[in-house]
Amino acid sequence: MNETRKPWHGVIVATSLPFNDDLTVDFAAYGDNVAWLAEQGLHGVAPNGSLGEYQTLTYEERDRVVETAIANAPEGFTVMPGVGAYGGTEAKRHAQFAKDAGCQAVMCLPPNAYRADDRAVLEHFELVASVGLPVTAYNNPIDTKVDLRPELLAKLHAEGFIVGVKEFSGDVRRCYEISELAPGLDLMIGTDDTLLEVGLAGAKGWVAGYPQVFPKACLALYNASVAGDLATALPLYRQLHPVLRWDSKTEFVQAIKLGQEMIGRRGGICRPPRQPLSLETEATVRAVTQVLIDAGVS
Repeated sequence: MNETRKPWHGVIVATSLPFNDDLTVDFAAYGDNVAWLAEQGLHGVAPNGSLGEYQTLTYEERDRVVETAIANAPEGFTVMPGVGAYGGTEAKRHAQFAKDAGCQAVMCLPPNAYRADDRAVLEHFELVASVGLPVTAYNNPIDTKVDLRPELLAKLHAEGFIVGVKEFSGDVRRCYEISELAPGLDLMIGTDDTLLEVGLAGAKGWVAGYPQVFPKACLALYNASVAGDLATALPLYRQLHPVLRWDSKTEFVQAIKLGQEMIGRRGGICRPPRQPLSLETEATVRAVTQVLIDAGVS
C-alpha cells in the first residue's frame, strides 16, 4: 500500500451490507467482504453509505458495521464511514464514533430529506468537521434534496470543513468548475458510469460500487482513467459500462448485491423499503453481469 496516499484517495468501495433472512445484519459476512476487498488491491471501504442501506440501520448497527470494517482492514486500508443523518448533531455523533473507532476519514451528506439552505449546510459540515477527522462531502442532490453546487463546495473548503467531494450529480461539467473555484479540494468520482469522464477531469479517488463485483477490472480502469491512458481505459470502460450504469439507477443496491452473489460473494437481501428486483430487471442485470463473467473479467 502506498503510504503517501491520503486516506480518501484511490478506490474506496462503498460497501453493501449483507442481511440474514430475518433481516438482521450478517456481520461475519460483512467482515469477510471487507478483508476480501483489501486482498484484491483496493484502497479502502466506505461503510454506512447509500449502498450500505444506512437509513434502515439503528445507531447500534451502524456502530458495529464501523467496528467490523476496522477489525478486518489491514494497515493502510482506509475505513471512511458515511455519517449521513437528518441533522448535524446526529452526523457529528457518527463522526465522533468513527474517530474513536480508529477511522481515517468520514464521508458526509448534507442534511437528509430537508431542503437546507446554504447556512444550514455550512453549519452541518462545521459540526461534523469539529470532530477532527478529514471530511469528504457527498453530493447527491437526487436523494437529499440539497445540491452542493461548486460555489458552495468552494465555501465549505475555504472554511476548512471538507477535504474532498464525492460528486454524484452526474454532471461532469461541474467538475472543472469545482477545480477552478477550489483548486485544493479533491474531486472524487461518485457514479460508476462517469468514471472515465471524471477521472480525466482530475479525480483523486473513486467512491465505488462495482469493484465489489469486478475488483481487478475496476481498479485497472480507475488507474488508466486518472493517468489519462485512453488506449487502456476506453475499451475497458466500454466493456464494463453495461454493468457500471446500474450504480446510478434506483435498484443499484439490489443490482450490486446480485453481482456479488454471482461471483460467489455474500450480497444477500435488502431491508425495506427496498424490494427484490422484478423478474424482468433481474434478468437484465444478470445477463449483462454474466457476459463479463464469461469473458473472464474479475
